[in-house]
Amino acid sequence: MLNFLRAAAMADDVRFYLGTYTEGRTSQGIYTGKLETGTGKLGPLELAAETASPNFLALSPNGKFLYASTRNSVAAFRVEDDGRLAALNELPAGDGACHVSVDATGRNVFAANYNGGSVACFQTKPDGSLAVRTAFVQLTGSGPNPERQNHPYLHSIYPNDGNRLVYACDLGTDNIWLFKFDAQNGTLTFGDGKAGKVPAGSGPRRLALHPSGRFAYVNGEMGLNVTAFARNPVNGELTALQTLPTLPEGAPSNGVTTAEIFCHPSGKWLYLSNRGHDSITVYAIGGDGRLKWIENAPAGVKVPRGFGIDPTGRWLIAAGQQDNKIALLKIDSATGKLSATDQSAAVGAPVCVIFAPRPPAAVIK
Repeated sequence: MLNFLRAAAMADDVRFYLGTYTEGRTSQGIYTGKLETGTGKLGPLELAAETASPNFLALSPNGKFLYASTRNSVAAFRVEDDGRLAALNELPAGDGACHVSVDATGRNVFAANYNGGSVACFQTKPDGSLAVRTAFVQLTGSGPNPERQNHPYLHSIYPNDGNRLVYACDLGTDNIWLFKFDAQNGTLTFGDGKAGKVPAGSGPRRLALHPSGRFAYVNGEMGLNVTAFARNPVNGELTALQTLPTLPEGAPSNGVTTAEIFCHPSGKWLYLSNRGHDSITVYAIGGDGRLKWIENAPAGVKVPRGFGIDPTGRWLIAAGQQDNKIALLKIDSATGKLSATDQSAAVGAPVCVIFAPRPPAAVIK
């Protein structure tokens, strides 16, 4: 009986949400579906909320509220029992809002503004709606690429697990900025400024914190590389360990850029998407945080701008911005390698994949 209950728990459905581009596309906003984690079967996709180009999504820690960056604002939604979303409100974030995240309390929502080169923080009300923008920081500087790095371009923002520090990747200056965070008041202050820096001209896009908190990984959108950092748990400083290419030697790189990056829940592997090459690079993570290339697996979609790994660590869903579909890949539990499945679904210009948090496992007595 005990083994049966455990097997049933492992086969639970997990809900996921898709952010999309809507301008000139068939998409209408945010979509949702379910993945059966035991079998890898995708359920049908449904429109969860109609909204204009929700390019990145983030759920509150309790899974009750969802927040979306929508070009120049942040929109708040309540998650209904059926997974659909009820619109709460929307507030201006800055020019080109492209990434959102939520702090550990669920009471603060962060936004990175690409065009404006700024970051913002909003505090929320008990009903999940956005109350007020409590922080707005304008960054300055430039990088060596005059076409892409003439000023800061903030591409992502992440609170650390201790909820004291916030990281932001700046494609325009090659910096990973570090802010001290006051969760009570929702304020961001520079602290020591730069947490770390990637090789010149790399254009840092996204960051993945290792589950242990000891390491961080940043993909260079333009440099087609990934930099591994050791992380100081006290002050948040990032010390570069190595930088590796994301493409196999000799692979064509014209028109190729990196996009999303995530650590496997086990902390054993790192996954990174390559647009144009349309692959997912897989690395093994060593005990010292250094990376070892494993493979470049076909993403199963064209222009994989976003992807997500389900909470069990068994499956990866890749979003194809160009071919208007999502594809499910299986993660080998022993090697971390990816393999294709027959599971896919059509949706207009998907660019972000997030999974709802799994409820705590039932106590079996």
